[in-house]
Parts: sequence; C-alpha cells; structure tokens
Amino acid sequence: MIACCGLDCEKCEALIATEKNDDALRAEVAGKWSELYHVPIQPGDINCTGCRSDGVKVYYCDHMCEIRKCSMGKGLENCAPCSDYPCANLNEVFKMAPHARAALDALRA
Repeated sequence: MIACCGLDCEKCEALIATEKNDDALRAEVAGKWSELYHVPIQPGDINCTGCRSDGVKVYYCDHMCEIRKCSMGKGLENCAPCSDYPCANLNEVFKMAPHARAALDALRA
C-alpha cells in the first residue's frame, strides 16, 4: 500500500495500531508524533486505514496533505504517473524520506 507520496502505509504505526486495535501503540505513536511535529495529538487521533482507502485516516492525511489532495484530485493512485513528478511538495517529503522517492521511482520504471 504505497501512499500518494511514496510512503509505505503498511509500515505506518497509525495503520498498524488501527489494524491491531492496539491502544498502547496508539498512545505511544501519539506521544512520539506530538513531540516530533510540535502539535497535540491524542491516542484517539491515531486511527488510519491508509491514505488511499475509503476508511478512517489521521487528520493530517485526510484534511491537510497537499500531496494527497493533488494526487486524488488528478485521479491518480499515487504520484508516480504524474506528469509533474517530482513536484516541490514531493521533494520536501523526499528530503525526510528518501525511501518514498525510491518507492515511487520503482513504480515509474
């Protein structure tokens, strides 16, 4: 399950906590993400079935992610087939997560 940006949803702690219905992991992830992103995140916010799924998503992915909005708006499964690949938004993700670029590059090949 490669996200629009190239991140692997199956490795995301929010998806793992949701699939396992693991409240201890939700609390751990909420604490880690609150510190990392300098925003208050509660364990109840850690519910996600993947950014391209019809199910629940973490608030950022559902409402704020410009990459997801763009990809979904263009009707693309992810950014790999986009004619603007890689865009400035993706390049910002790639700085923090070069493995996301590798995943999308593999899909482009």
